[in-house]
Amino acid sequence: MKVLLLFIACILFTSGLNAQKTSVTVVIDPGHGGTDPGFLSENTKLLQEKELNLLIAKKVGSYIEENLQHVKVVYTRTDDSFPSLEDRVNKANTIQADYFISIHCNANDQKKVHGTESHVHSLESKKSVSLAKEVEKEFSTRAGRKSRGVKDSDDREHSLQVLKFTSMTSVLVECGFLTNEKEANYLNTTHGQEIIASAVYRAFRNTIVQEFTSIAFVKPEATVSKPKKEGAEEPKKSPTEKYAIQIMSSKEPINTSAESFKKIGLPVSRTKLTTTAAYKYFYTVGSYTSRESAKADLKTVQSNGFKDAYVVKIE
Repeated sequence: MKVLLLFIACILFTSGLNAQKTSVTVVIDPGHGGTDPGFLSENTKLLQEKELNLLIAKKVGSYIEENLQHVKVVYTRTDDSFPSLEDRVNKANTIQADYFISIHCNANDQKKVHGTESHVHSLESKKSVSLAKEVEKEFSTRAGRKSRGVKDSDDREHSLQVLKFTSMTSVLVECGFLTNEKEANYLNTTHGQEIIASAVYRAFRNTIVQEFTSIAFVKPEATVSKPKKEGAEEPKKSPTEKYAIQIMSSKEPINTSAESFKKIGLPVSRTKLTTTAAYKYFYTVGSYTSRESAKADLKTVQSNGFKDAYVVKIE
């Protein structure tokens, strides 16, 4: 009976803390960096792992900041520097972050091996396992990647410092194998990076919405633009940059004039990817010269039945 009462008390105490919170903090950790390049491909035309980790990590953070409120995003690095593993852990613990997400790419001696993995320190870390499972769920369903599941120290036969010593919900995400030619090529495209990043973002969003029910994380549909200061110059844009709003992907082609698309009120374009993934078709609306102009239509698209739509850069 005492054990049961103690268990109930712990639940009530934790629930009380969650109810008092008005925001959460997530530390996003792009693996490697600086003098530590991570995996180096034999193909010199492909990016180093440290570069891919940073690109994907920044996209995850960008999606969070664009679509969620009451979430503070902190990076362990934003450039080609190398914070030590101890520095990364200390940064997350010092600011008392709620979540820690480390972004990596994988490698294997067997070049046929491919797919994503999400790592936790221990399967007894229930919140970390829950987030890791959500990431792999998004990878295997919406992103159309092969999920290799959730791994812990027993699976790896060694500990990962950034997972063992961080005092919050912590996950290390392996976005794919750079030793697999097709997967490496996919991860080296802007589209592939955005698909991976959006899956991690959705998993994070789903997790915090479920855990902190008293906080309205999803931004209201109506947005107020800041007035432009008189005489202020428009930021210069590269003439080659183009953006669109991706609304969904599918295994089989869907007619772009389908009834479900009509309520968007914008023409829908379908693109077929050259990939081994199950989801070969993706659908976009609009053509914009800046991310800001695309975001102006994003809320309308989301409110018309495509809540997971997001802005993508067209190569």
